[in-house]
Amino acid sequence: MTYPRLLGTVCSAICLMSSSAVFAAGGTPTNIKSRLDRLETSQLRNSMVLPYFFSSDSMGTNIGVGGMIKGIHQDQMVVGGTIFGGTESHALSAGIWNYMIPGTERVFLSTFGMWGYYPKQRAYTGYNVPAGTPLPGSNDSSSEQYFEGSGNSNWWDIKLEYVLPIGANKHSGTVDYQVKNGLLVSAPTGGREWNPLTSGTTIFVARQFNRYQSFETDSGDIDGTIHAMEFGVYYDNTDFAPNPSYGTRHYISTSHDWGWLESKQEWSFYEFDTSAFFSLGESHWASQRIVALNFWTGYSPTWEVESDSSGNSSVSGNAPYNEGATLGGFTRMRGYDMNRFHDKAVIYGAAEYRYTLRNNPLKDVNWLKFLRIDWIQLVGFAEVGRVGPEYNASNLLTDMKYDAGVSVRALMAGLVVRTELATSPESTNFWLMVDHPF
Repeated sequence: MTYPRLLGTVCSAICLMSSSAVFAAGGTPTNIKSRLDRLETSQLRNSMVLPYFFSSDSMGTNIGVGGMIKGIHQDQMVVGGTIFGGTESHALSAGIWNYMIPGTERVFLSTFGMWGYYPKQRAYTGYNVPAGTPLPGSNDSSSEQYFEGSGNSNWWDIKLEYVLPIGANKHSGTVDYQVKNGLLVSAPTGGREWNPLTSGTTIFVARQFNRYQSFETDSGDIDGTIHAMEFGVYYDNTDFAPNPSYGTRHYISTSHDWGWLESKQEWSFYEFDTSAFFSLGESHWASQRIVALNFWTGYSPTWEVESDSSGNSSVSGNAPYNEGATLGGFTRMRGYDMNRFHDKAVIYGAAEYRYTLRNNPLKDVNWLKFLRIDWIQLVGFAEVGRVGPEYNASNLLTDMKYDAGVSVRALMAGLVVRTELATSPESTNFWLMVDHPF
């Protein structure tokens, strides 16, 4: 069994300072701004502090502590952070999410970042690729086409969001949910009709994101920086955003790096993400049975492959291997290593069957009550995806990669926490994260 590197190996740390109100569902950078009222406690503030440890072949054994609190200062606002360390690796992360800017009722600010040093970072990318050899990270590339080295992986985001005064947010920038045993008992915010003017939540997103990564290799040090912007529109027309049982979600965006400051490469990327949820109702053993479907696609018009006089290939105008048209990791193609595939264009699809147990065996365990585990959910999933050098059917709908897996998820203190085992022809990976992947 192999294990995910880089971000995958620290996902257990990241998840402890995240929440369904912090990180948007799956790959989208936004979500509904909500207040969650658990009828069992009749309080809007949720908090959790949890020590943890994890071990992998790329990072060794690490210990740390993570925590978050939602509802401090503002009902929808979240503050969280985590710190961990081992023999060689160490990282620190913190952030504030969904802070409503004073004097407004619809403008929200989030800022968050992470600083870390890791002993075995892996990158499926390269330059001056010999003639006849697939580009690293391309669909035909080998899983052995990568370089690896110790180094830093640091990132920082700042995001502004404007919630439009339509649909469920006609009178307020936030929505209120009441739940009992983790299930929605108040009116749904969407899903009964598809009309942004009368149903669901629509959000404009402006995100500035920064990444720095370095590799210490036998042939010398390598590093890179990006300073990019993303602009998008998000429409969530589901009944209950943290755990939808019916409705749809849509996100369309454009990202661009103008080569500012230390960033050396200009690139652009366009993407579209959509999800649909279908309720199959209750059963004797389940309080919910949900089919969840997701489709994502993207294209980088600036990506160009160039060849020198010897036939060696290199790419210009491309996003880094961990941005843009990328597959592999805890969100998309979970049976492959983090950022395993990367090219000019991408297509991806996923299906999940989410089975929420009617009985919760952990709810009355005394030493676990501080986690406020409302339900346990069993999930089976399958994924297909493909990256390609052009956006057409002959490239993207042939020789597609695939994986499948199982997941156990729980609603803890208002957070959907998931553990997943995913397998593909290349590897089998275990993930621990917060929130559904979509």
